[in-house]
Amino acid sequence: MTNTATLAPERSAPRKRDAEATKRAILDAAKIHFARSGYDGAYLRDIAADAGADAALINRYFGGKDGLFQAALKDSIAPDAISHWSRASFGLDVATMMAGHAHQQVERTHAFEFLLQAATNPATAKLLNVAVQERFLGPIRAWIGGKDAEPRARVLASVFIGLLVERLIRDEALEGAERDIFIKRTATVLQSLVEN
Repeated sequence: MTNTATLAPERSAPRKRDAEATKRAILDAAKIHFARSGYDGAYLRDIAADAGADAALINRYFGGKDGLFQAALKDSIAPDAISHWSRASFGLDVATMMAGHAHQQVERTHAFEFLLQAATNPATAKLLNVAVQERFLGPIRAWIGGKDAEPRARVLASVFIGLLVERLIRDEALEGAERDIFIKRTATVLQSLVEN
């Protein structure tokens, strides 16, 4: 007589469910897919597979592709990031960072690539505008404060985004005299926007 217990494969203990960890994994995978393929080219089944989750969980946690995209946008723009910069050295610190290599901070580069993809798609540009207003420009305005905070924040954001694009396209760190001149002039421009 055959022992059926020996024929059945051993079952591993059921995986502990962790909804927050699964949501985070889905969100992280979504940001990569949206950055690489844009909204239209990112597929939920691929995002779920990379997250190690069932695609149905995207609907449960985010309400579908639009909700996932909005959550990924918000997660890509840290509203408190500006508050960590020192006002006194802001211009120099940012100029030095922008003189470096774009891929020093891979996660930030992916986030920016994702935002660029969103900006170039008419279907997602409006969603990006809402996220930028509440999570990027709003905190910059509050941090800058003082007279003409609104236009100064907009100019600062425009210069910052332009510098990010230039660094991404350049794809290498600046060196020598070019680096020194870039840092000096860029720091002056940025610092003038922070000061009243």
